[in-house]
Amino acid sequence: SAWVANMVAQAGTRPTKQGPPIRYPALRECLRQLAAEAKNLNASVHMPRIGCGLAGGKWEEVEPIIEEILGSAGVEVYVYDL
Repeated sequence: SAWVANMVAQAGTRPTKQGPPIRYPALRECLRQLAAEAKNLNASVHMPRIGCGLAGGKWEEVEPIIEEILGSAGVEVYVYDL
């Protein structure tokens, strides 16, 4: 079976004086919860380069967070770059 996880880790859709909409602490928390659920379901995670589209994040900052949280939890992650 397949599961879908929605994460809310940005404030708005456009950059402001404070920077891009992505909120890295929120992304970390979402990924922590995702890691726990994926482990519970014995599931792998498939995703695009999250946080790097409208959220304005940089993959160089997002990828290490994914590796730190999902990778260290032993969750298999597949990132699709179209």
